[in-house]
Amino acid sequence: MINAKENMSTINSAEIDYSKLLDRPLINVDKTHITSMLQGKKVLVTGACGSIGSEICTQVKTYNPKQLILLDIDESGLHDSTLRLLDYKKEWSDEVVPVLCDIKNQPKLNRLFAEFKPDIIFHAAAYKHVPMLERYPEEAILNNVVGSYNVLRAATFACVKKVVVISTDKAVNPTNVMGATKRVVELEAAMLNSPQTEMVSVRFGNVLGSRGSMLPLFREEIQAGVPITVTDKKIIRYFMTIPEAVSLVFLAGCIGKGGEVMVLDMGKPVNIYNFAKRLISLYGDKEKNKIVITGLRPGEKMYEELLANKDNTIPTENSYIFKAKVDGALEKNAFFEQMHGIEAKSPYSLLCWLHEIVPEFKEN
Repeated sequence: MINAKENMSTINSAEIDYSKLLDRPLINVDKTHITSMLQGKKVLVTGACGSIGSEICTQVKTYNPKQLILLDIDESGLHDSTLRLLDYKKEWSDEVVPVLCDIKNQPKLNRLFAEFKPDIIFHAAAYKHVPMLERYPEEAILNNVVGSYNVLRAATFACVKKVVVISTDKAVNPTNVMGATKRVVELEAAMLNSPQTEMVSVRFGNVLGSRGSMLPLFREEIQAGVPITVTDKKIIRYFMTIPEAVSLVFLAGCIGKGGEVMVLDMGKPVNIYNFAKRLISLYGDKEKNKIVITGLRPGEKMYEELLANKDNTIPTENSYIFKAKVDGALEKNAFFEQMHGIEAKSPYSLLCWLHEIVPEFKEN
């Protein structure tokens, strides 16, 4: 256990007591079904250098896949991730392969998937920062909606056996562009699902320690000796650690049937203000790191939707994983036509189109 008086700037994330911060024991899963899904298989991960994608790659490697393919547009991140996965002995190998690619480049995705012939894809590539995507909705739509459509179509052309789409709690009754785009991706997966290529979406809430999220920001503020910024004293969120979320994503991928949206039980909500106070008491300086309330940001909710609600989910064999009851569908030919020339549309036109596709999208 870290000394409570020790400043957070002197420790790394591996040393943080997440169970204490979350006020609950961490989740452990039975790996039997996951082993069957991943062992000896060719596994491709999009967004492989992001917080979730990187952890997916780390955990996949422990199941002895035949080949692990890391796909990302981040050149430096791709180099570093591959090097780390190969224990810093070489930059790539036949078992761990980096692929530099933008998911908006459909012809290249088609070629790559035909070349590598993955058995399973974890699609984690996405823009995710809510305020930034409120400012640039066209980039959210082109990357998250069009890019994901490219990935999923390429998977069907290559007869990939299973695609697991990483979704978010913000796709539930979205109040921001990011959440609405992720709801469209869920609809795309359901539309393109087939007996040859099963597509399962998995929703979960916030993860502790992801790049640009609350915990790294709080750590930077503590390290700098400045006040911690919280948007509202009453704001709550559901949290898991990144390893917890990824292991449950694997299980949900095993349990889920093609076309379904699976939901992770994120446990009890965490009050961000109280979380910040707990963090300061453990690792900060009560004089320097006072809490400042800054106000809700554009597109931000005070309370996230409860994912594992009995009114909108169906239990599965695992107590942490539920099947979502969802409405809405896309018509394949009409959607395919809408994709033509979408890059040339104005941000306003794209935003109007997003509202048509996701009628429950209500901006704050």
